[in-house]
Amino acid sequence: MTILEFHEKLKSGKVSAREATNGYLEEIKTHNKRLGAYLEVHTDDAFSDAQRIDERVREGEAPGVLWGIPLAIKDNILIRGKRASAASRILENYVASYDATVIAKLKKSGAIFLGRTNMDEFAMGSSTENSAYFPARNPYHTDYVPGGSSGGSAVAVKAGLALAALGSDTGGSIRQPAAFCGVVGLKPTYGSVSRSGLIAMASSLDQVGVFAQTAEDAKILFEAICGHDPLDSTSVDYKLPTIKPVRTIGIPKEYFADGLDPRIKSVIEATIKKLGKNYDVVEIHLPHTKYAIACYYIIVFAEVSSNMARFDGIRYGVRTAGTDLYAAYRASRGSGIGKEVRRRIILGTYVLSHGYYDAYYAHAQKVRHCIAEDFKKAFSTVDVIVGPTTPTLPFKLGEKVEDPLAMYLSDMYTIPANLVGIPAVSLPAGTAHHDGVEFPVGIQLMAPHFREDRLFEVGKAIEQELL
Repeated sequence: MTILEFHEKLKSGKVSAREATNGYLEEIKTHNKRLGAYLEVHTDDAFSDAQRIDERVREGEAPGVLWGIPLAIKDNILIRGKRASAASRILENYVASYDATVIAKLKKSGAIFLGRTNMDEFAMGSSTENSAYFPARNPYHTDYVPGGSSGGSAVAVKAGLALAALGSDTGGSIRQPAAFCGVVGLKPTYGSVSRSGLIAMASSLDQVGVFAQTAEDAKILFEAICGHDPLDSTSVDYKLPTIKPVRTIGIPKEYFADGLDPRIKSVIEATIKKLGKNYDVVEIHLPHTKYAIACYYIIVFAEVSSNMARFDGIRYGVRTAGTDLYAAYRASRGSGIGKEVRRRIILGTYVLSHGYYDAYYAHAQKVRHCIAEDFKKAFSTVDVIVGPTTPTLPFKLGEKVEDPLAMYLSDMYTIPANLVGIPAVSLPAGTAHHDGVEFPVGIQLMAPHFREDRLFEVGKAIEQELL
């Protein structure tokens, strides 16, 4: 069911919140070991929350649109009284003392949380293989990755282990797994959703977003979690604007150059051709796109180095004894933090070190500004930018583990939206044949700051074309 379909059934009494919750929990029990979507399932809490929703309905209250909706929550978003490990050993015993703002809002809306989903450790990765516990697996074929870092949430929605889910997106961590798993994945405008209670990876890029089955479901969830939060100084008072019809769609030449799988290119071009029936389609240029990967990873590494300093095994998390304070730091971080996270800390510390700050980090920030100017110029002539979400189809587990650069390139089309802070969404656009499997292909839509309404409008048009 979609959110709206469930809402109608709950209102009419055709289904109860407890029945729906039980259905998803049974699916989790049956399939999670094979798929690795959840790190922990909150069975008792989910049933008690569902029971309260059903009692309110029986007492005659008109249910809100999110009442009883069973959601999966990425393991870096805090739920009070529940473990939040960010899929890392160093936080495996950490229990959240407060709710993330998005969780508080969803609780108030009547949503039900089924459990915490698997991810790349501290959201650093593009395959969910960097989880300290076990990898998540693509529901189309379990020998393949589901994408990352929010892979567990994408798998949960696609495999019917949750009706919808929350994730976080720093450089494509919602949209890339949404493309690999064939669901809708929305990264909102930076600042439209509070980051309070999200375990930080790169603070100028991180954004909480949603996974859903349809563009309409994504819109419903986004409206429930967006808005200003005094606990996050980067958040803004925001509501979706009144929709003005989209007229012009821009196709960036740079997104269809070398590096794009021809099977993906064929599917995306066919979808764009269908969109041409209702919209004006024009070619645009984003000339600094070629620098986005290098620019992004310098900034990310630097911010990771800063943010990860708090995980020292002293204040919270796993602690390993040492002969002195430094030895305790080294032992705790050495045993509790994984290989990819350590790689990023080391590189980030290097680019921030004396004599290299201006050469790397400061220069990357200037390039970031140039990329933002490209998008500003493009949006002066088009309403929405359309292209592929990923350059490749899902790859096999282990295929890129020893080649981090190849893994980083998985996000080449999604990274610019984070650097600029604009909203972007990935939607299923069709399928492509690979190794005997029909894998989904994701199409990415990008819009100006705070114009998520345009993404939902064109997203619905794509879904109608594909029905």
